[in-house]
Amino acid sequence: MKNNKMNLEEAFRLIGQTSPKKILFACAPADGHFNPLTGLAKHLQKAGYDVRWYCSQAYAKKLEQLQIHHYPFKSALEVTGVNIEQVIPERAALKNPVQKLNFDIIHFFIKRGPEYYADISGIHLSFPFDLVIADCAFTGIPFITDKMNIPVISVGVLPLTETSRDLAANGLGLTPAHSFIGKRKQALSRFLANKIMFRKSIRVMKQLMSEYSITVDNMNLFDVLVKKSTLLLQSGTPGFEYSRSDLGKNIRFIGPLLPYTSKGKMPSWFDGRLFAYKKVILVTQGTVEKDINKLLVPVLEAFRDTDTLVIATTGGSETARLKAKFSGNNFIIEDFIPFADVMPYANAYISNGGYGGVMLGITYQLPMVVAGVHEGKNEINARVGYFNLGINLKTERPTRLQIRAAVEEVLTNTTYKEHVIKLSNEFNTYNPNHLCENYVREILEKNTTGLPSRIMQFNAN
Repeated sequence: MKNNKMNLEEAFRLIGQTSPKKILFACAPADGHFNPLTGLAKHLQKAGYDVRWYCSQAYAKKLEQLQIHHYPFKSALEVTGVNIEQVIPERAALKNPVQKLNFDIIHFFIKRGPEYYADISGIHLSFPFDLVIADCAFTGIPFITDKMNIPVISVGVLPLTETSRDLAANGLGLTPAHSFIGKRKQALSRFLANKIMFRKSIRVMKQLMSEYSITVDNMNLFDVLVKKSTLLLQSGTPGFEYSRSDLGKNIRFIGPLLPYTSKGKMPSWFDGRLFAYKKVILVTQGTVEKDINKLLVPVLEAFRDTDTLVIATTGGSETARLKAKFSGNNFIIEDFIPFADVMPYANAYISNGGYGGVMLGITYQLPMVVAGVHEGKNEINARVGYFNLGINLKTERPTRLQIRAAVEEVLTNTTYKEHVIKLSNEFNTYNPNHLCENYVREILEKNTTGLPSRIMQFNAN
């Protein structure tokens, strides 16, 4: 008996010395879907996991800098938010917003799913990964879980996309209603969204999925991605999400998941003018939006020759032109400035509503002014306004007068600062990377196969 017991302990010890668990990251080809996952990828890599990444060639250089093995698209079409009209030129002719939205859902998301599946199946032959971690809009998810029988953790890099009986249809930017009439309107919006607005994209998805024997019922794409995920880890906290009585059982909040930042390799950004002005405003319209006249120009015009320092990051869009036109001493205009270096000095944050930027703004306790509608930004900005974290201008093209008034309001009305401080404190109670690592370990332990038989065989010998 003693020898048998020692053999059993030895079996567990030997099994524990197997090679590191293999994790494949994957994401839709967009900065807001790639960047938030980089911090988690490096954390898991440092924790001893074999981490590799499948994504667009656009991120090859970043992955090389991160020292993460990159699997580029092969079967998958290289279509991004930047090049979609070059790759699929018929999009340019669409003027109706609903038609364009359906087109994007079909061509940017739905039709890419089988291509991702083909690539990932090939990767699995040489890199037999145990788990996939993907952004919540990666349409390879149902193929991996249903066809490959491999668990997928999806990461919510957008506000929760799951349909709820307590809310209006996702994507309309509508805040919760509590009256009887308001609730009926919400129910009607959900019906119209599935039966009319997104009918075409739902029909295309259902037909495509049926070809692979994947059941999706009558759900829309984003409900499918949520429900097919083994777990969905939502970036953010309950305080930045609408209350739901029917929250999916596979959803967990993890706090703000932020991009990886290397420590000590780059000098910190600083400008002496940060101490020369009582009011400092940071403005950005992200890297995808190239039209500087939407947000950057009206913000700069609003504060020309004032006692407010405006720091504008352009993402590389017409920086030289903006510097020439707005050369005042109270303007700092650069392609890129690390937000962690500038946000501690800022008093307010203006953006078109990128989710990562909003997470950072909350983290640094900045009241916000947001102006964006497309690419799901209406949902993000609706939450900023609903939770009194700032002012939602509900437009893609705010005027300089609208911006000036909104900034004055968030700087003088203490309500916004108080609410953003409260939510920031809630953020601080979460440790996103460690929470994610715990969920990774939990899924891998549940998915371990063959352990009892290996132990029994060892013990019998």
